[in-house]
Amino acid sequence: MDMWPLLLLFVQLCFCSGYEGTPWCAPIKIKHGDVSCRTPRGEHYRNVMGTRCKIRCKQGYEAQSSEVVCMASKHWSSNYACREIRCPKLDMPINGGYKCSDGSYFNSRCEFFCSPGFTLKGQKTATCRYNAVWSAGVPSCVDIDPPKIKCPNVKDKWAEPGKLTARVTWDTPEGVDTADGILTDVILKGKPSKSNFPEGLHKMSYTVFDRAGNKGSCRFTVRVRVRRCSPLFPPDNGYMKCDSDKDNYGATCEFTCTGGSELRGSAARVCQYGLTWSGSDTTCAPMNINVGVRTAAALLDQFYEKRRLLVISAPTAANHNYRFQMTNLQQAQCGLDLRHVTVIELVGTYPAQVGRIRHNLLSPGLALQLRLLLQIPQRSFQMVLVDKQGIDKQRYPFPITAAELFTTIDTFPLRKDEMLVQQEAGQTCQS
Repeated sequence: MDMWPLLLLFVQLCFCSGYEGTPWCAPIKIKHGDVSCRTPRGEHYRNVMGTRCKIRCKQGYEAQSSEVVCMASKHWSSNYACREIRCPKLDMPINGGYKCSDGSYFNSRCEFFCSPGFTLKGQKTATCRYNAVWSAGVPSCVDIDPPKIKCPNVKDKWAEPGKLTARVTWDTPEGVDTADGILTDVILKGKPSKSNFPEGLHKMSYTVFDRAGNKGSCRFTVRVRVRRCSPLFPPDNGYMKCDSDKDNYGATCEFTCTGGSELRGSAARVCQYGLTWSGSDTTCAPMNINVGVRTAAALLDQFYEKRRLLVISAPTAANHNYRFQMTNLQQAQCGLDLRHVTVIELVGTYPAQVGRIRHNLLSPGLALQLRLLLQIPQRSFQMVLVDKQGIDKQRYPFPITAAELFTTIDTFPLRKDEMLVQQEAGQTCQS
């Protein structure tokens, strides 16, 4: 006899009589939420096989499954617990951090902050929302504060004697970065420390940069002063040559007089620390020629190292060469004075001879001594050129032009130095 129909009938009978409407799965208990179930045939128990339950969680919680079914295995189809909503863990901002009221859970409020020297860029706070997403992203901490630097305080400096500069020294300032403390560059605008600065006010500055490219700067000044005496001026009929800057502490001024003038006072003066000049005032007085001396040597000694002499000798005032020479020289008086030349005329024969230095007359005896000393003949025309050292430099038995005379004098060693001084003083003439 076939047994399968009987076995099937037995199962149906058991089910209908013993399992229908019987609790099958474990009762659902929801913490932080509630459940709504619907049975297949409206059974009293809400956990019979085939029951469908919808899960609703309180605010701040989420269901692992929104709907579960009681399965034949006596287990619900999935986990139905209400879990607290949790946002992903926030990243820590570089050079900063955050503090949260309740970690990463729902409604937790996190406040961001930055390390000293950095500024927050972005939202200051973020809140974990119901959808497990933060209300704002993680901000960044940026370095926007410039580094700080303090420039030195340099006192005024005085130039050294004879100089117009002063050596100025200071300590190089160190910049401070309020963020990471790292400076990339320090730039000085102006001369560095331990340099020589000229007179005046010099504006200086230091600039520093940090790794973020922010810059800070400071400014300071360096002032160099020069001690100066009241200015000196060249005397009338004289020259003044000064070194350094003419009137600064330690400067020296030297004086010379033009030909025909004698220096009185100090030949050189120095600007002293007390801002006064050493020595006494310098003047150039007209040369006083004493024609009353007894000897020709005494007469010539008065011109030693002061004047050059051009001695013109002729047997008579009517001598053609003499008249031509004197006429030519009268038109060149400026050139004679520029070259410190004094003309001495010796005219006639002894005892009727006459000597003259411009308007000063020499006695016949002194004129004769002069001819004898310089070995000048009485009965013919002759000129003798004597330099400032009393040396007989050139003799002329015939007249010459002023230009020829000046060309010869300008080759003398002392004359070259005189020309430089006169050029600096702007003293020239057309002759």
